[in-house]
Amino acid sequence: MIILMIVFINVNVLAQQYVLLGWNDLGMHCSNKDFSKIAILPPYNNVYAQLILKQTGHLPQIVTTGYTIEYSIPGNTYSVGKTNFWTYAQALFGLPNPLPPNIGLTGKGLTGNMDISGNNFKAVGIPNTPFIDSDLINERPFQLFHLIAKSGGNTVAFTDNVIPVSNEVNCLQSGCHSSEQNIKNEHPDVPGFKLNSAELCARCHASNALGTQGDSVAKSFSFRMHEHHHDIQPVNGIETCYKCHPGTNTQCFRDVMRMQGNMVCQNCHGTMQTIANSIENGRRPWLDEPRCGATTCHGSTYSEEPGKLYRESRGHGGLLCSSCHGSPHAVYPSREANDNAQSIRLQGHTGVINDCMVCHSSPPTGAGPHGILYIGIIKLGNEVPEEFKLHQNYPNPFNPITKIKFDVAKSSNVKLVVFDFLGREVEVIVNNDLSPGMYEAEWNGAGFASGVYIYKLISDDYTRSGKMILVK
Repeated sequence: MIILMIVFINVNVLAQQYVLLGWNDLGMHCSNKDFSKIAILPPYNNVYAQLILKQTGHLPQIVTTGYTIEYSIPGNTYSVGKTNFWTYAQALFGLPNPLPPNIGLTGKGLTGNMDISGNNFKAVGIPNTPFIDSDLINERPFQLFHLIAKSGGNTVAFTDNVIPVSNEVNCLQSGCHSSEQNIKNEHPDVPGFKLNSAELCARCHASNALGTQGDSVAKSFSFRMHEHHHDIQPVNGIETCYKCHPGTNTQCFRDVMRMQGNMVCQNCHGTMQTIANSIENGRRPWLDEPRCGATTCHGSTYSEEPGKLYRESRGHGGLLCSSCHGSPHAVYPSREANDNAQSIRLQGHTGVINDCMVCHSSPPTGAGPHGILYIGIIKLGNEVPEEFKLHQNYPNPFNPITKIKFDVAKSSNVKLVVFDFLGREVEVIVNNDLSPGMYEAEWNGAGFASGVYIYKLISDDYTRSGKMILVK
């Protein structure tokens, strides 16, 4: 009986696994370090997670009930003394009582349990600072949070990702203003303005991020900042945005669009004058933002849910977009090693989590995210081609991602394989039964050396190959 029980437990462990995905909602949070004069944003960070049950013979299942997720920030266990926020928080935010030390505006601390919200977990309002306990001088804006998922007190999964925060957001960091008091002195006639004590900018200037209505004459904080500074040069340079948004040292825009696409903030948001004009014309800052599904961007195939932002949208199997793609401004792969840690641990390489076997117990055959049938393959159309055809990859040369189109004339088992120039197989991109149609495969050469590679399409009665060049 003892032997049988041991065998049963081993089989059950193999048949049931968990995958924990965690992320930050914005890619960068920021706050003042000194709150004695002006308060722009408080210490306030948001972490989200989804827990997936992976069982042999079953589709992946997102689970919440009966599970808990604990969060912590290794090496960052307190915030009082790293900022003077707790000295001024009650007055700034009209609180009935002083905030307990190291507890944020929502009641969350630097450790605790996440809350269940729909099919995900969240911890909103974590009051972390960019300073680790062992170094109170140098900012560490890309620290890791640690999540532990438990069931019945037993750990079932863990993950680590970035909980970003920077104090590099104030009116002095770029040398634009000599002091915060001088800025306050420009508001002498504002009724009720606290000229000689701590003042929350969002009390008068509406902020959807903080949920304040403000004053209609003062207008929103976002409008005033972008309209008043619209002539800072260069109008289309990221260095202009970094004068306020973190920042010349932090450089919070660090994702694939910045590092591989060479994009700047203005590519999506427009110039500061454009931003100000859009608010004047009815756009709600923080609530109405650029969309992945715009025709000028990725298009409807990669669109957010109607009426929702990217950070709020769900897609394949109920997963939030950020769970696989990463946070806004930190979309995988990122410049920062910590941003890429979760992807590497789960699938062995950086970038979007696109290996189906991370969550599936067996290779899926149905349509996946954005029409992807399985790892990296998209069906472009159902029109039946007259013949099999392998197209030239594009771009070529490339670094590190390229796309390969091919046509399937009849239902067949199709393989698309990459070889190095010596003829050694390096990766199988496609190996599945495909219906007639036009397809596009993506190959990520991030883990391979520069050089010439051969890609070969193989079906029942068709074989063709092409040459592509990876340049790093």
